[in-house]
Amino acid sequence: MTATPPIARKIPTERMHHGDTFIDEYEWLRAKESAEVVDHLKAENAYTEAITSGQEQLRQDIFNEIKNRTQETDLSVPARKKGWWYYTRTEEGRQYSIHCRTAATDTGNVTRDWTPPEVVPGQPVEGEQIMLDGNVEAEGKPFFSLGGLAVTEDGTLLAYAQDNAGDERFTLRIKDLRTGNLLADEIPNVFYGLEFSPDGTQVFYTVVDDSWRPYQVKSHTLGTPAEADTVIYEEDDVAMWTGFDISADRTQLIIGIGCSEYSEYRVLDLTTPRAELLTLIPREEKVLYEADPLTIDGRRHYLLTHNRDAKNSMVSLVSEDQFQRPLAEQEWTTIIKHDDAVRVHGVAVTQSHVMVSVRKDTTLRVQILPLAGLGGGGQPEPIEPSFDEELYTCNLSNAEFESPIIRLSYSSFFTPPRVYDYMLVSGELALRKETEVRGGYRSEDYVATREWATAQDGTLIPLSVLRRRELIQDGSNPAVIYAYGSYEISMDPGFSISRLSLLDRGIIFVVAHIRGGGEMGRTWYEAGKKLTKKNTFTDFIDSTSHLVSSGWADPQRVAAMGGSAGGLLMGAVTNLAPEKYRAVVAQVPFVDALTTILDPELPLSALEWEEWGNPITDAEVYQYMKDYTPYENVRAAAYPRIAAVTSFNDTRVLYVEPAKWVAKLRDTTTGPEPIVLKTEMDGGHGGASGRYEQWKDVAWDYAFAADSLGATAVLSRSTSSAG
Repeated sequence: MTATPPIARKIPTERMHHGDTFIDEYEWLRAKESAEVVDHLKAENAYTEAITSGQEQLRQDIFNEIKNRTQETDLSVPARKKGWWYYTRTEEGRQYSIHCRTAATDTGNVTRDWTPPEVVPGQPVEGEQIMLDGNVEAEGKPFFSLGGLAVTEDGTLLAYAQDNAGDERFTLRIKDLRTGNLLADEIPNVFYGLEFSPDGTQVFYTVVDDSWRPYQVKSHTLGTPAEADTVIYEEDDVAMWTGFDISADRTQLIIGIGCSEYSEYRVLDLTTPRAELLTLIPREEKVLYEADPLTIDGRRHYLLTHNRDAKNSMVSLVSEDQFQRPLAEQEWTTIIKHDDAVRVHGVAVTQSHVMVSVRKDTTLRVQILPLAGLGGGGQPEPIEPSFDEELYTCNLSNAEFESPIIRLSYSSFFTPPRVYDYMLVSGELALRKETEVRGGYRSEDYVATREWATAQDGTLIPLSVLRRRELIQDGSNPAVIYAYGSYEISMDPGFSISRLSLLDRGIIFVVAHIRGGGEMGRTWYEAGKKLTKKNTFTDFIDSTSHLVSSGWADPQRVAAMGGSAGGLLMGAVTNLAPEKYRAVVAQVPFVDALTTILDPELPLSALEWEEWGNPITDAEVYQYMKDYTPYENVRAAAYPRIAAVTSFNDTRVLYVEPAKWVAKLRDTTTGPEPIVLKTEMDGGHGGASGRYEQWKDVAWDYAFAADSLGATAVLSRSTSSAG
């Protein structure tokens, strides 16, 4: 089937900064309300459908493989809060989670009272109360997503925020769980995150400004009109992000304001009427920190996870009264000292223990300290639950303040997600659940290994190489290489049912832990941001070269994949080394970054200055970004086949970026490979809503890559059981 790609009109728009003029011929595609723009996107979808029609069976096969491996009727391990066990469950054939609870009992036996009830997928749970059924809420709506759930301390009221457009503007509603009725309270245009006040009379929430930056923390008193809601805090600096939480002991509202380089915390005592916000360390001190309150000997203290004289951060204990003094005069007690080889991410507290999240040897893990003796001379060393795999991820998933246990989530590349309860007093680790993978999955059929690529400057880049066990380094394998490499976000080991569909077709899947991410600590991140950002791109290309030279991949059969900032990565490496890739899948790609960041009125633009630099005020940053921004560096070259996947209602990376990029690529490439744009017209940054629709999205991306690599057939069972 031959298909003709739509041709976007060229309407030159002039952009001038720092004496440089850039002529943008496709900026007109930004007019989202324009019928011509919508028609163009629909024409692109039709072209994409025609070009990829031969992949339809492969897409269906991959979708079925995901579906057949997934335990569709399933539920989470119940987690206790006050007098209830809370959990979510899914049902076969239904898109969304159902949020439920069942009453807890108190027998006086601590172990028994905090052991979750045994629940079996598909069987009724005794005393179950459905709080919110996402399938009911989504009925008749083009999109459904929750931005937060909160229950009052007495368990009578549920607050939830719902998005039906994909634009991450949620409507807040309150439900009386005793009657099932909605209260009259309804607040539109709220952002992520909800919390009730301890007495249940107020709901705290955040609001975004016109550029989609969360800038207000507000309080709604139940039974009053939304127009009367109180602004507790408003942040006017367009480069600062605002969020909030309630302290573990439910006594304080904690407001965090920050960027990637420094922060400020303001706290409000919820036990004192008419209390005022207290600033801990002001932003002028340029300290990047998080604050977690706790009470020791009747006095309020804060555990600070901070980078003061500590590149990788450390943890200090500070009495509240110290914040009245100049920073240089404050007395801080070290709890977790700084270590060049260990990145400290943050802490959580219960009434008896402190949990510390750290990254060591690229691996995320949890360390545990008793509160008794904290900061004293006899403070014990942290305890760290141990596991038997080299590459894994361990996270703290739940730590109720009164609980004698904490809940840990564990996963690795080939171990399905596990839920453990860790007994704080005894140190016992109890496995509560391992996610079932159906379809005859056997972890021993696969191997994950750590390799190291050498960058142009000699830096060693960690790679996670995933494969079927029987594949060998003979230079014949197809491969997909994936990375992100921004915002200090790490691509941690995690199980993926969908990824098995690529591996079972003999594809080597490689995660490149390039600079700009956080896998190797703060220095690793700083070596791939602002005026060192190009390291991110060259690291990816050098990782690709290693993949080929080591014999893992056929140089003619390598595909690259990345999303959002990882989509910018895809655009940059395709400009730099188009010959290295057979195909590229760029998901919601940030490929017109300079245009976006030059306009502070566009969503989230000003917040990006701490990541990429400010090209508005700094001519050096402007030129540096112009040298790598994918859209502005498209050149006459034989580009590989490219799929740009986006969403019309995405507020983080606007659809216009990949739309412009594809138009320019198609007009400029000297090669024969197709370049397609697929736009989800009812989705947001994460694509369509509903698990089945999301599986279809993944299947589409994977089929595009696998078909491009000529790896469409599943390895035979006799082959796959070899070795």
